[in-house]
Amino acid sequence: MHTRDLLAVGEVARRSGFAPSALRYYDSLGLISSTRTAGDQRRYERGVLRRLAFIRAARNVGLTLDEIAEALATLPEGRTPTKSDWNKLSRGWRERINEQIEALEMLRDNLDSCIGCGCLSMRTCTFSNPDDEVASHGTGARYLPRRLRAAEGA
Repeated sequence: MHTRDLLAVGEVARRSGFAPSALRYYDSLGLISSTRTAGDQRRYERGVLRRLAFIRAARNVGLTLDEIAEALATLPEGRTPTKSDWNKLSRGWRERINEQIEALEMLRDNLDSCIGCGCLSMRTCTFSNPDDEVASHGTGARYLPRRLRAAEGA
């Protein structure tokens, strides 16, 4: 590969929308890979932009980094996803996206009601969650749809 086809961290960050720290982190996890210059600076092949777009889409769907790594591991070493790969890797996302849409619609339609967070500051909380009874059901806003209560990275 010709050196002009290699991109510096700043260029990849600018083009992908990821912070340089995220690029280094994804590199350390093996989600993307870089080479080093004689001056020990990271350089990325242009194909990393497609891989990063895949990571962004997968994260937006709610996949964890472990799930993304598992999906990308099914590709031949060092190859970025093709259209065919994208279709195979994203096939199972439809149900997940539908669940997210349903959860967001429920949130939208109930924004003015108690979400079971335990604050008891809304007038409706005294009816929906008196004495914070919902706390015994677990952490977080228990009345939110499950998909919206998932911990970050879960």
